[in-house]
Amino acid sequence: MRMYNEINIEKIDIDAGPPSKEPDRQYYFMAKCREWVKDFEQRYGRRPTACVTTFGCQMNARDSEKLRGILKDIGYIEEQEERADFVIYNTCTVRENANTRVYGRLGQLKPRKKKYPHMMIGLCGCMMQEPEVVEKLKKSYSFIDLIFGTHNIYKFAELLAARFEAGRMVIDIWKSTDKIVENLPNERKYPFKSGINIMFGCNNFCSYCIVPYVRGRERSREPKAIIREIERLSEDGVTEVMLLGQNVNSYGKTLEQPVSFAQLLTEIEKIDGIRRIRFMTSHPKDLSDELIEVMGKSKKICRHLHLPVQSGSTRILEKMNRRYTKEQYLALTEKLKRAVPGISLTTDIIVGFPGETEEDFQETLDIVRRVRYDSAFTFIYSKRTGTPAAVMEEQVPDEIIKDRFERLLKEVQIIAGEMCAVHEGTIQEVLVESVSEQDHSMVTGRLSNNLLVHFPGREELIGEYVDVLLRECKGFYYIGEVPK
Repeated sequence: MRMYNEINIEKIDIDAGPPSKEPDRQYYFMAKCREWVKDFEQRYGRRPTACVTTFGCQMNARDSEKLRGILKDIGYIEEQEERADFVIYNTCTVRENANTRVYGRLGQLKPRKKKYPHMMIGLCGCMMQEPEVVEKLKKSYSFIDLIFGTHNIYKFAELLAARFEAGRMVIDIWKSTDKIVENLPNERKYPFKSGINIMFGCNNFCSYCIVPYVRGRERSREPKAIIREIERLSEDGVTEVMLLGQNVNSYGKTLEQPVSFAQLLTEIEKIDGIRRIRFMTSHPKDLSDELIEVMGKSKKICRHLHLPVQSGSTRILEKMNRRYTKEQYLALTEKLKRAVPGISLTTDIIVGFPGETEEDFQETLDIVRRVRYDSAFTFIYSKRTGTPAAVMEEQVPDEIIKDRFERLLKEVQIIAGEMCAVHEGTIQEVLVESVSEQDHSMVTGRLSNNLLVHFPGREELIGEYVDVLLRECKGFYYIGEVPK
């Protein structure tokens, strides 16, 4: 589905030279790239195809929607990766094995590129912000056509035009930026729901995390621009929005006229047509009483909060540079449960952080038992070159990490199953998202608290809100039926 844009590419005079103002400049280069697409069509008797493959988080997924929107406006047709004329990897670098996966995929593309010289390969995203990665690509993967990072993703059309004109590899990496460019094309995955970036970058510098180094410092979009985008999405049939940022709780602090995240949510709630508001990720240290109060009163904010704890040990949290204690985190969750009855809490937990003892791990098990998460993303600590934690002493042996991870996973699964089961036998509103992959006579949807529900239904229900009887809990999801 398209995101609304105001500029008619058909009317752009490409002989007049590129404008300096954004986004006009990028639309000019989209028009320029269209000429190359026309040449391709004359030569091969068809339009060129493209595939954007996303690695990593929802921020990356949202960036990929922008890339797809620009490609569509240029004239590309979406195709499967193995058949596409232009393959773009939007990369993640949170863990080093993510980099290894990309190198492996590039190795698989090399023979195709040799066989079909017109084929192009592009790389962007967080991995490209690492100078040693770009040097390796230049040296060992010289068949790549286009390399750019996270800060200048809005320049995709301009960089693509430069590649068409140069006929060789184009690299454009920025170390940082304070620039936010609005009103570029965007090809949504779903017609009825959409992610919206409300801010970019991160100021937290958790000791295990590479993100602040590759995404840059925090910068928030103007609230008016966010509201305008959501209003347009609503006009285009979107009823659920997911507000995205590395730490949405600190939204607005970099604006000339500061606006809190709670104030932004209050304004978004007023938009007609929007029925559900979600957001992630929330850092516990910035979760304000004002935000909790807004969540408690809201009719549209979903009864779900992803609140990464990472560890239950105050000692380890300090080493992680998380800037809250176990007691402060527990107090937050109690406030949330009082203000938002029935709220679903989910989290991230790292096992085996440097220096973690059995006593520290028991503190993590204790917080899991006390908070009782609906689900938890559990991770084995992965040493990430370039972060303070990678050079810390007392790295925990693999066999101890593996044992702790298995014990944590067992605890999380037992509690999550019990938490899920409390809704069994109730009727709940479900937003239908797709036909079930396992059984085509069933559809799959999501509750306000983010739990999945499968129930008998047809494709026409996709995008609709349906009251469903939650007949049977299956641990992490429900089997339901529409009440007679």
